[in-house]
Amino acid sequence: MSDPYETTEAHLDRLLGCALNSFDLPDRLVERLGTALAHSSSLYTAHQSPALGVWRETRRHTYLLADGGSVSLWELAYRQEGDRTVRHEIFASKAEVCMAVSRLFGEVPAEAALDPALLPGDGEEDHDVSALSAFFAASASVRRHREYAVGQSADHARRLLRRAENADRPGEPVAALLRSAYGHQITQAFGPRQCLSDGRDAGFSLYEHAFVLLDGSEVSLWEVEHTATPDGRHMCEVYESEEAAREAMEARARVR
Repeated sequence: MSDPYETTEAHLDRLLGCALNSFDLPDRLVERLGTALAHSSSLYTAHQSPALGVWRETRRHTYLLADGGSVSLWELAYRQEGDRTVRHEIFASKAEVCMAVSRLFGEVPAEAALDPALLPGDGEEDHDVSALSAFFAASASVRRHREYAVGQSADHARRLLRRAENADRPGEPVAALLRSAYGHQITQAFGPRQCLSDGRDAGFSLYEHAFVLLDGSEVSLWEVEHTATPDGRHMCEVYESEEAAREAMEARARVR
């Protein structure tokens, strides 16, 4: 339902007018929004750190169009540390909001996990793929805190490597090294997230399996779980580096 205190045209003009990046919206999306008949807005996520003065909100604005369809815009309103100015940015998809939060605040946002679906604003498949690829890169630099669980870590490494189906999975040298693991931690680094692969929906998740060895050194394996398989079944792939794992996810997502 439209806001009774503001027409859809006025709402859209205000939203685009205050956004710092409205010129980045796809032309086709802007043209479709020009036919909007009604709108509805809702708060999607909110984050606040009073001690640092950091604050942000994500709002979803959905528009009913004259052709019977609908599109959504995602608004990020935020205030950064040491700056009382409230800024607004607008995006065509939720993935782009996640990229912006990573860029501005250096963290993987809660928005990335609340809903696995990518919601492109212009309905084009390539928009999904490019946004997904960019978010792979944007979230790769996030720093992670280690809290190792002690016990059965060598066995966990053995089972992880045994599950891996990719031909370039870590070999015997890595397996031998991990036989001395006495602690491990599993962290979800990405996903779950959906995109199109070979014309079908496919899910992607990335996990870091971090191990601490008897000599005090640390080793990580990167597990990709996905359903970008011919029959849609779950597949596990394991890589020695985060970069290799993310490249594999991106390659899978680009299958046509």
